[in-house]
Amino acid sequence: MRRDYREADLTPQDRAMLDFTAKLTKESYKTTPEDLDKLWAVGFDDRAILQITMIAAWFNYINRVADVLGVGR
Repeated sequence: MRRDYREADLTPQDRAMLDFTAKLTKESYKTTPEDLDKLWAVGFDDRAILQITMIAAWFNYINRVADVLGVGR
């Protein structure tokens, strides 16, 4: 069953992280300093934000490579 994280009972920190990674995945060109402000507001520091960004970007990258190469077909 497919579920939407926005309907889950999450901590404010988890919700902010997932909102950020969803935006990074779907519309990274629309990211603004305010998106980082939201992460800082719930307790993430610069290092954590860098890790969140790099991990999400890596998953996006590797999934696109797998899609192009037909992995899982």
